[in-house]
Amino acid sequence: MLRTALLIIGLLLTGIGLVLLMARSTPSGVPYLIWGAIIVIAVLCERWRYRRITHANCEEWQRTGESFEDHETGQTVEVLYDPVSGERRYVHGQDHLPPQKK
Repeated sequence: MLRTALLIIGLLLTGIGLVLLMARSTPSGVPYLIWGAIIVIAVLCERWRYRRITHANCEEWQRTGESFEDHETGQTVEVLYDPVSGERRYVHGQDHLPPQKK
């Protein structure tokens, strides 16, 4: 809900800025255009950049074999998969992972 509202506000600000620029009101249209673009880009990039990293201790989660290094902490993050819901979870460290099924 908040994400949608912010996206609408950002698009409206960008539209107002473009209209003011087309009406040759250059100084007054630039701030609307810049702030609208910042809001739209931030809202669209937010889900891509920030992933929920948790400490899983549930047995239904399965390892996928995927791992990567978290650039912010320098720790290895493993990817877990819940076959019931299809959800993926990103987990720090080996001690919180379920035993690997063979």
